[in-house]
Amino acid sequence: MKTIERQLQNAVNKLVAWCDKNGHTISAGKSRCVHFCRKRNIHRDPNIQIRNAPIPVVNEIRFLGVIFDRKLTFLPHILHLRKKCERSLNILKVLSRTSWGADRTSLLRIYQAVILSSIDYGGMVYGSARPSVLRRLDNIHHSALRICSGAFRTSPVESLYVICHQLPLHLRRQKISALYFFRAQSVPRHPISQSTISLSLRRFYAARPSHILPFCERAKMLLHDSDLNVTIQSSDSFCFPPSNIPQFSYLNPFLGFDKSSTAPVTLQQLFHHHRYQYSSFIPIFTDGSKSDGHVVVV
Repeated sequence: MKTIERQLQNAVNKLVAWCDKNGHTISAGKSRCVHFCRKRNIHRDPNIQIRNAPIPVVNEIRFLGVIFDRKLTFLPHILHLRKKCERSLNILKVLSRTSWGADRTSLLRIYQAVILSSIDYGGMVYGSARPSVLRRLDNIHHSALRICSGAFRTSPVESLYVICHQLPLHLRRQKISALYFFRAQSVPRHPISQSTISLSLRRFYAARPSHILPFCERAKMLLHDSDLNVTIQSSDSFCFPPSNIPQFSYLNPFLGFDKSSTAPVTLQQLFHHHRYQYSSFIPIFTDGSKSDGHVVVV
């Protein structure tokens, strides 16, 4: 614990120094610390400080819409998500009236936009929870499909999947995880693009099948079991971080002309002359750029 505290405190000190240099302020009272640990015996939490003010240690934290608990069971997130989706089911119940309600296609679209989108969000993160925890969301999925299709409560769930053209939630999570894994592998500098576990950890997970594998290993096993031979093309779109945007050089032939007092013909001549000088370059237009008789949409 002393080593962890020392390393984290050094990182926090560097972060505070960077913020002071660039005009930002970090409040210790508004910050939170979560000690992720699976130990069951009593152990003390780390003491991290910002300007000699300790950061409060909590059992769970909400980050980008996903609740992380200290044991990474994701049970608080599943319970919060289930409660939120149960309230949203009332929308489908109101719109499914037999006298004036919406049809099946409209109800399914509303379900996908309002409820299923919330369930899919962060699926590759909380997908590492125990199957018994993840099954708490299946009742929401099945209830919504019964409302949309008008099926009886005793109808088999397999029939609901076929009628409504929907996948079970565990297959949806596998699909979302595979797509995210493909996107991560296409970016060479992505943190998980080259993530692998050591041989000792492989032996540890092999000896304890109840332990959940990391995301990359689970995605690789999914692709192996599915017998998919996928070739991923590299696309390093993010060559530089947004906080360090380089300076671009550009030419502005309209710099000395006022649009309100300059004839449109003059601006058009300047543009055509500019395009004639750089005819070998590839033109790129912004959204809503005007051309002769129409608008260019990018």
